[in-house]
Amino acid sequence: MFNPHAVSLAGLEHSAYVQFSVLALSSIFFLVDPFAALPTFLAVTAGADAPRRRKMAWKASVTALVVLSAFAVAGQYIFKMFGITLPAFEIAGGIILLLIGLDMLEAKRSPTQESTEETTEAAQKEDAGIVPLGIPMLAGPGSITSVMVLVGQAQTRWQMVAILVSIFITAMICYLVLGNSDRVARAMGETGVRILVRIMGLLLVALAVQYFVNGMVDLGVINKP
Repeated sequence: MFNPHAVSLAGLEHSAYVQFSVLALSSIFFLVDPFAALPTFLAVTAGADAPRRRKMAWKASVTALVVLSAFAVAGQYIFKMFGITLPAFEIAGGIILLLIGLDMLEAKRSPTQESTEETTEAAQKEDAGIVPLGIPMLAGPGSITSVMVLVGQAQTRWQMVAILVSIFITAMICYLVLGNSDRVARAMGETGVRILVRIMGLLLVALAVQYFVNGMVDLGVINKP
């Protein structure tokens, strides 16, 4: 027998899943931000031929994929181990993401993602694909924080799958962008890259504020808007 209530409930669940999936992909991608990483990647790989550049881009992307996936899988255990509540992590994460977003509004990489010393050291290494390109340039404190917050918010197995799929998609985009960094940089130009970074920074600031507000609401400090 047709049950309109069951259909309506299924529709709501599907809508919530799609909404969470979009949130997961956008927040992880904005934090990893391969476009903002372009200048650093080009500096580190200066003098390298195309195959070597693609190899380093692959290593960096796979490293980010493994690190972020590990935190996604172990997120709940980390919360329990250290006695951290989701509201506390949302508030702390919101502050960290806000600082990164404000730096992006000025079209520059946040020092929380990689330091000048790390970039200089990487330029002198033969293979910097894992450190610092993979960690902390792509999988840095900001992206790890975002993954942890999403894990805390996930209520179903499918939402956890959405987080892992979002990490995979982001890693593959990183490989495509960084593996073709010279072409992307020429096509977009320095101005184009800066504009895109600023737009992503603005969206990240809004996301950071939302994380902070969610944490305050969950703690009962403020009423839900």
